[in-house]
Amino acid sequence: MRDLGVGFGYLVKGQKWVARHGRWFGFGLLPGLVTLVLYAGALVGLGYGADDLAAWATPFADDWTSPWLDVLRGTLTALVFVFGLFLAVITFTAVTLLVGQPFYESLSEAVDRGEGGEVPESGLPLWRELWISARDSLRVLLRVAFYGILLFACGFIPVVGQTVVPAIGFCVSGFFLTEELTAVALQRRGVELKERLRLLRGRRTAVLGFGVPLTLAFLVPFVAVFLMPGAVAGATLMARDLRGETADDDRDENRDGDRPEGRNGDFPKNGRNDGNLPPAGGDQGVHHFPH
Repeated sequence: MRDLGVGFGYLVKGQKWVARHGRWFGFGLLPGLVTLVLYAGALVGLGYGADDLAAWATPFADDWTSPWLDVLRGTLTALVFVFGLFLAVITFTAVTLLVGQPFYESLSEAVDRGEGGEVPESGLPLWRELWISARDSLRVLLRVAFYGILLFACGFIPVVGQTVVPAIGFCVSGFFLTEELTAVALQRRGVELKERLRLLRGRRTAVLGFGVPLTLAFLVPFVAVFLMPGAVAGATLMARDLRGETADDDRDENRDGDRPEGRNGDFPKNGRNDGNLPPAGGDQGVHHFPH
């Protein structure tokens, strides 16, 4: 359970980082605002049309008597809207990151720079980075859609569908939300999607500690916009941890500059020897995408 607190701690540290660097926070609001307007319109449309969709999907119940007809279609309408929210939470991050790709990469690099040492760069042109980000986001979305459909079907199970299934849904959302956010830093390190998922599964509890609270917060209108810059900063710190680029026991208590100051500060100091990354878990050097 300690890892659960570690994951949540990275989320808090990311918010503190952007709070100290107001310029990054201000620029980070713009992509989120654009995406929020698009998603708000889509969810409003879904809210108005969910009952019609439920009626269209259940023609066999037209002759049912009350209250069974209302119960069936009311439950289906609620599940359709919840499924829409589920997809919105996951895809909101992917779309926002795509819209704000240049900014969020710069923000992630600034966090890495604050940790000291070499800052990994992909060395790819912007169009190639956008293509890779969109391709990987689509792959993640397909996985999310699979789990979403499965959970949607399980939602019809009495009691379990109204208690256990939503809890599992938030965990699934939190996991893939964390994947999208850590991808900003991990793509610059040349880590492919398959390897990213392996790293996240290896620290599943920490990933849920980071992603589930963020998923719940994103359900509140406008909150996602304000949390996105800090979420990217926190995910960069988590990515460093996943790659073995941080050392919790090796902190500088009196480092000058913008970087936090050790155990009571905000970020762990990057453990390095002569500028090189420690060989935790194998070769942790900086990799780049092939051209």
